[in-house]
Amino acid sequence: MTSKKSATSKNKSGKSKPDRSRTDRSAAERADAGRAAIPAARRPGPPDLPGPAEVPGPAEVAVSPAIDAGDRERLLHGTQHAPHSVLGAHPVPGGVAFRAFRPYAQAVTVVSGDLRAELHDDGDGFFSGLLPLTGVPGYRLLVTYDGTVHETEDTYRFLPTLGELDLHLIGEGRHEQLWRALGAHVTTHQGVTGTRFSVWAPNALGVRVAGTFNFWDAGAFPMRSLGSSGVWELFVPGVGEGELYKFEITRPDGSRTLRADPLARRTEVPPATSSVVHASHHEWGDAEWLERRAGTPVHEAPFSVYEVHLPSWRPGLTYRQLAEQLPAYVTEMGFTHVELMPVAEHPFGGSWGYQVTGFYAPTARLGTPDDFKYLVDRLHQAGIGVIMDWVPAHFPRDAWALAEFDGRPLYEHHDPLRAAHPDWGTLEFDFGRREVRNFLVANAVYWCEEFHIDGLRVDAVASMLYLDYSREPGQWTPNEHGGRENLDAVAFLQEMNATVYRRCPGVVTIAEESTAWDGVTRPTHQQGPSGFGGLGFGLKWNMGWMHDSLQYMSHEPVHRSHHHHEMTFSMVYAYSENYVLPISHDEVVHGKGSLVSKMPGDWWQRRANLRAYLGFMWAHPGKQLLFMGQEFAQGAEWSEVHGPDWWLLDPSYGAESDHRGVRDLVRDLNAGYRAAPALWQRDTDPAGFQWVTGDAADDNVFAFLRLDAEGGPLLAVSHLAPVVRHDYRIGVPEDVPAWVEVLNSDAGRYGGSDVVNPDAVKPEPQGAHGRPASIRLTLPPLATVWLRPA
Repeated sequence: MTSKKSATSKNKSGKSKPDRSRTDRSAAERADAGRAAIPAARRPGPPDLPGPAEVPGPAEVAVSPAIDAGDRERLLHGTQHAPHSVLGAHPVPGGVAFRAFRPYAQAVTVVSGDLRAELHDDGDGFFSGLLPLTGVPGYRLLVTYDGTVHETEDTYRFLPTLGELDLHLIGEGRHEQLWRALGAHVTTHQGVTGTRFSVWAPNALGVRVAGTFNFWDAGAFPMRSLGSSGVWELFVPGVGEGELYKFEITRPDGSRTLRADPLARRTEVPPATSSVVHASHHEWGDAEWLERRAGTPVHEAPFSVYEVHLPSWRPGLTYRQLAEQLPAYVTEMGFTHVELMPVAEHPFGGSWGYQVTGFYAPTARLGTPDDFKYLVDRLHQAGIGVIMDWVPAHFPRDAWALAEFDGRPLYEHHDPLRAAHPDWGTLEFDFGRREVRNFLVANAVYWCEEFHIDGLRVDAVASMLYLDYSREPGQWTPNEHGGRENLDAVAFLQEMNATVYRRCPGVVTIAEESTAWDGVTRPTHQQGPSGFGGLGFGLKWNMGWMHDSLQYMSHEPVHRSHHHHEMTFSMVYAYSENYVLPISHDEVVHGKGSLVSKMPGDWWQRRANLRAYLGFMWAHPGKQLLFMGQEFAQGAEWSEVHGPDWWLLDPSYGAESDHRGVRDLVRDLNAGYRAAPALWQRDTDPAGFQWVTGDAADDNVFAFLRLDAEGGPLLAVSHLAPVVRHDYRIGVPEDVPAWVEVLNSDAGRYGGSDVVNPDAVKPEPQGAHGRPASIRLTLPPLATVWLRPA
C-alpha cells in the first residue's frame, strides 16, 4: 500500500511548514487568513507611519496573496529578475497583498501605525497575507528569528534609485562619473537611510547581495534588473558604511558565484576579498594647489619626479603616517612630483600593484580611502604633485573578481586569443565594448576628481596597441584593415585622454610606451602619417634614451669612444614626442642591479659615474624620473619586502658619507633645475637645445646648450673619462661676457675629487666647435659640469 506524502515538512529553523505541493490553496482560504490577522481596533498611525485605509466593501473578490510556484522557484534559486514585482506590498482585488521572503524567519508581521498583522508562513521562508485596505500604507516589518524580533523597513517597498539618464549613459558607454551610479552608496531614499547597491551583470540570470548585514545569506536580498541596461539594483534600508558585501551572481548555466564589487570604493585588507560600503568624510585643503596647477602647461614647467612604492618606502607606515614623512622628504630633495606605483587594490603584493582587482579602491593595506586622500592633500599643501600609475591593460583571473564576472566573458574579450595576456597570465580588457571602455575611462576620471590626482602614468601601453604583442604567428587575428594595430585600444586611449583633459584642468597623462608608435603625445584630432589621430597623452616615457644611455654607462671608459652614439642618438628623435627620462623601478629589479651597480670601476668610480650620469640626465631635454633608493646610491636592487636601504644614511655607518654625497647631489640637481628655466621651459621645442659638441668621442665629452624662452643659456658639459682634462676648449655664444660654474658633480661635498672651476670663466675670441668664441675649462674625471652666464 502506497502511503500519501506528508502534508508538512521542516523548514530551516526546524519548525513545521506546509508542504510545497500544498501551498496553492484557494483564494478564499488566503483571504480568510489575511483577514484573521487584522486586529479589531484601528486607530490612525503616527505621522511618519500612516495607518491603513478603510476596509473595502464586499464588491471585490479577494485573491490569494501567496507567491505563485514559478516566482517561488526563481526566488529560491536566485533567478528572479523583478523581485519588487513579487515581494513587498501590492494592491490586488480584495485589498493589499503583503509578501516577504525571509529564510530562517519564524514569523513576519506587518506594522502600520497600531496595525499589527502577522503574515502566513507559506514555507521555505515565504510569508504572505491579504489585508483588506484601499491602498498601500506606510509600513515596517517585524521579523522573528529564534525568539528575537527584528524591526526593519521592507527592502521591496522602494522605487529604483537609478534614473533613466544614468541608465541611458551607461548603455551608451558615456557615463563619465560611473562610480556615482554603480557600486554601493550610503544614501537617503524615500526618507529612509540605507545603502544603494548596483552592479552591471548583463548575462546574469539573477543577482543577490550578501554581506555582514544579512549574515552572508543572499537569499532574501535579490536585486532587480533595470530593463535592458544589464544593471541590477537594490536599496537596502539600515545598511551603513563599513559593512562588508559581495554580489551573488547566478550564471547562465544556473551555477552561482560570489563576486567583489567592480566599483567598490573600499575593500577589505588582502588577502580578504570583500567589498566595503564607503562614504567619504575628507575635507580637502588643497584648493590653492589645484588653482595653481592649471595655470602652466606641464611641458613648460619644471617636472622632476620621485617614484615611490608606498608599502615599502618605509615599511609599516600607513597613509597617514606617510603623510607626515613623505612630503617632508620630497620637499627636502627638491622633487616637484611623486609618482606612486599602483595604489588600486590588488590581491598579490608581489605584483607591486600591477595586477588590479579593485580599480576604484585604494589598497586597504595602508588605510582607508579617506586616509589616502589625506596623503594626497598633504603632498599638495607641501607644493608636490601626485602622479599615479594606472593599469588599464589587463586584470588577474581571480575567481572572486572580474574574470567571467557574470558567467561569460564580460570585462575581457570574448575571443580567448584576444583575452589571454601572453606575458603575465592575466586577461586583457575588451576595449571594443562600450560599457568596458566606460568602466575604464570613468576610472581615470575618478582618481583625478575624487582623489585630486595630478597625473596618470598609464602602464604597458604597447601591450594594448598591438594585436600581435608577444604573440606568435597564428596566435592573433589582424584588424579589419589587415594590420596589427588594436583599433579598439587606440579608440579607448584617445577617449580616455580627451575626457581627462576636458574634465580635469592641469592633469597630465603619461604613456609607458616602448615602441615607435606614431603620435603618442599628439592631440587626438591631428592625424599622422600612419592614418591615426594622436593618442592624446601629455608625456611619454623615453625608453630608448633610458636603454641607450644605461648601455653606454655600463661600458668601461676605455671602450666608451666606440659607443658614443648611444648618448647622442636620443637627440635625433628628442622632439618627436613630449618625453620623460625614466630611471624607474623596472631598471633596478629582477637581477638588473641598482643604478650605481650598473656603473663600471671601483666604488669611487661607480659613484662618480652615477653622479655624472645624473647630471647629464637632469640637463638633457625631457622631464626626469628617479626611483626611490637610487637618489643615495643604494647598492642592492630594490625589494618590495624591505624597501630602500635607509641604513646607508645612518651616521654610524662607515660609508655613510659616500651615499649622502650622492643624495646631496640629487638635491642640488633639483634646486639648480628649478632655478634654471632653460632646463624645462622649452623642453618640447627644438629651439631650446643646441649641441656644442656631440662628436668628441675620443675625449668622452658631451657639451650642449639649453635655452630658455628668452634665449638665456645654460651650458652642460659631461666628461665621462677617468682623467682630468685641463684647458679643454668649449665653443660658446660670443654675447655672454663670462660663465660661472653652478654645479659640478665632482665637488668634494658629493664625494668627488673636488676638481672644480671656482672662478668666472671669460670667453676668448678663439673659435671652437663652429662658434666664434670659446672658453677653457678644467674637466673633472667622470663628472658633469653646469655653467650659466655670470
